[in-house]
Amino acid sequence: MTSKFLVVFKKEFRESLRDKRSLGLLALFTLMYPVLLGVLLHQWIDRATKPEREGIVLAVIGGAQAPTLMAQLKQKNVTVRDTPPMDEAAIGDLLRAHKAAAVLRLPGKYASDYAAMRPARIELWFDSSTEQDGRRDVEDVLNAYGANIASARLLAHGVSPAALSPVQVQRYDTGTTAARSAGVIGGILGFLFFPAFICGLSAAVDSTAGERERRSLEVLMAQPVRTWELVAGKWLAAAALAVIGITLELMLAHAILSWMPLEEIGMSWRVGWGRLLLVCLASVPLSLFAAAMQIAVAMNARSFKEAQSVLSIVMLVPMLPGLAVSMLELKTASWMYLVPMLSNQTLLRETAKGGDIGFLPFVLTFLCSALAALAAVAFAAWRMKSERYVLAV
Repeated sequence: MTSKFLVVFKKEFRESLRDKRSLGLLALFTLMYPVLLGVLLHQWIDRATKPEREGIVLAVIGGAQAPTLMAQLKQKNVTVRDTPPMDEAAIGDLLRAHKAAAVLRLPGKYASDYAAMRPARIELWFDSSTEQDGRRDVEDVLNAYGANIASARLLAHGVSPAALSPVQVQRYDTGTTAARSAGVIGGILGFLFFPAFICGLSAAVDSTAGERERRSLEVLMAQPVRTWELVAGKWLAAAALAVIGITLELMLAHAILSWMPLEEIGMSWRVGWGRLLLVCLASVPLSLFAAAMQIAVAMNARSFKEAQSVLSIVMLVPMLPGLAVSMLELKTASWMYLVPMLSNQTLLRETAKGGDIGFLPFVLTFLCSALAALAAVAFAAWRMKSERYVLAV
């Protein structure tokens, strides 16, 4: 039995390695997600470490009425550009041309209202469809300017500005950088497990629906080999590609995260190689489950194209629990380790926090996908015994 099983496995695995489409998917999804993750974090770090308020241009109409405000804007590295009066349409055209981050307009009554200690209106015009980092910086200066004026007026009337703040809240964050990073990076890392359903897809469909369409499956089933041996060989050949792809992908993502200066954005990545290997080991059954599900579904398709169309929809199902948990902002619970795909995402996120989670989550993650994979393989072996399947009727 073992020799027959190995013969089927070697035959299918060798043919998969010769298939440029299978190798292309393996290489693409092994490199794509880690590289995208690295590019995303690099841009994040670059924005966080660039000179503060670099290149902000603010068009000001009527700025001569508030020289103190203009001085504060210049102190905050905001380039103030005096602009003649213009109507709403002209302001819109100016912003759409990206000649200024925002337009600050002081009405003609600003000086009189300010002198009379009435609320002096300041208009801030911006285009919400463009990047608004500059506009937020200007708003911070305006808020600080208003707070300083209010404090000065209170002191002039013999009232301490502290009277407006009867309660002072001091915040102390006891969360570690690893725990904070796990919440942000963990959501991104969840997509690293999706290639388990992609890397072996081409091999799984080609070895079932493809061979039946080419009539080569009849010759294979005429050999002295049991149906479960045929299914198991095809199953593990497709799963081997997924295991290789997801293991290399996790290792590459780990290398990128360990190399990047995440401390610049208040994050850290403290997952060691030992823990990473345990995560990779726990993700092996996910690849086995993905390949088994794909083979079981492809067997019920009447053609190669139908199998690909159905599987493109079925592959989205394992992602739904993870999306639901993320949208509902649910806390980590034990039941999450009993759902394939979600269990792997939860395990990696909790491991990234740096705490000791024990071995039970690893065991549950391993078993939930392994049992689902065995059930799918058993169904596929039973399905292959039917003549209706072989004849595609």
